[in-house]
Amino acid sequence: MRLTLLLTSLLLAATAHAAPGQSGDDMDKFLADKGLLGKIGQVSQSVGHKASELVVNAMGFLGVPYRRGGNTAEAGVDCSGFVKAIYEQTIGLVLPRRAEQQAAATQNIDKNELQPGDLVFFNTMKRAFSHVGIYVGEGKFIHAPKPGAEVRVESMSVSYWARRFDGARRVNNAALVEPPATPQ
Repeated sequence: MRLTLLLTSLLLAATAHAAPGQSGDDMDKFLADKGLLGKIGQVSQSVGHKASELVVNAMGFLGVPYRRGGNTAEAGVDCSGFVKAIYEQTIGLVLPRRAEQQAAATQNIDKNELQPGDLVFFNTMKRAFSHVGIYVGEGKFIHAPKPGAEVRVESMSVSYWARRFDGARRVNNAALVEPPATPQ
């Protein structure tokens, strides 16, 4: 698991320094030069290809401002809009819009079973499942915390989050809807 977090961090550092229009070939060359391509492949096999993609794509939102009702990097995101956007962009599955609806549409798992890409829920508004984030490993999650803040990674062991932890969920593909086809 430490290797997963380390490689995710290294990949993030690589993507953070890449120019916005940098091609995939340039990124592949950078990763190869750093000896990371093979390691990323190993991590993908061990945690599941889509889970590692989810985490990497979520990390691409670091620094995006919180905006209530938002669900794009350009306009800003709220917690559930962030989760919805990441799952739709990465896997092509559409999660419900609100955090409590996302909890209802996903499979309850034990906190000890958390894997990168799973959802973590918190009671931040005196009601169950009022906040959601994506688990990234090593007891950390990425989320859009609140107005005035930006998408960031935080530890679930910080007392604020530990006291408000509401449960862990895994996305079950069968419970979700595929995005509507675009008209031709």
